[in-house]
Amino acid sequence: MKENPSRTFVTGSRGLVGQALMRAFPDMQRAPSLRDWSEDGVKRWLEAADAEAVIHTAAISDVGQCERDPEASLRANVLLPLCLARNCGERKLVLFSSDQVYTGTEREGPYREGDARPANTYARHKLEMEERVLEACPHAVILRAQWMYDMPAQRRTYMQLVLENEGEIRMGRQFRGLTWLRELAEHMPETLSLPGGVYNFGSETNLSMDRLTEGLLRFLGRKEAVLPAPPGHNLWMDCGKIRAMGIHFLPVEEALKRCAMAAGLKKE
Repeated sequence: MKENPSRTFVTGSRGLVGQALMRAFPDMQRAPSLRDWSEDGVKRWLEAADAEAVIHTAAISDVGQCERDPEASLRANVLLPLCLARNCGERKLVLFSSDQVYTGTEREGPYREGDARPANTYARHKLEMEERVLEACPHAVILRAQWMYDMPAQRRTYMQLVLENEGEIRMGRQFRGLTWLRELAEHMPETLSLPGGVYNFGSETNLSMDRLTEGLLRFLGRKEAVLPAPPGHNLWMDCGKIRAMGIHFLPVEEALKRCAMAAGLKKE
């Protein structure tokens, strides 16, 4: 890691991504809660912390909640990241966006970074955040993350969804990536050396969600059939840009198997 871990601060350290980072790199520092943030408060914290880098994971990521309270979404998902960007100076700033920015795309994918077309409040705010942050801080790194999973996890992820549904599992024919949180966390130090810009960030696959689920069930020795569900809009990202920078994720199907083995669900 180029930056000193003890001078790298993580916001949202109690969230899904933040906890994974703190487990992987216990020398990283937890940023104070930014729930009731102010511009002056953020500026004072950055100066007092003597931070070299900030990894910003705090957000309102519940799509339904953002639709119900767009003002709260704007404050958390746009204005807070923009405040960090305005006050980070020469510090490295890494922020998380989402594959949801592709919810309104017309073609099937996989999508490159320039293909974003959001279709819900959360996605629109994420794309607005990307644009405004890079205008204020061109050296910021913005990672468009996928649906993330782990075992165990503090909230219901794809793995829990599959494992908890005994007897009947429904999954639509949708193409999208899934990313193992452990692998994402392990790659984070590399992001601190990336040039500023937006990057699709995670594992790739050519299999649809129903086929991925069938393969995982067979790997685990389970016999449930995956029943059809209404197809969802593809959130299928082309991660070639990040691969060209030397950051390589496992294919989705391989990462799912390794996660299952790490959790003791399957012996090697």
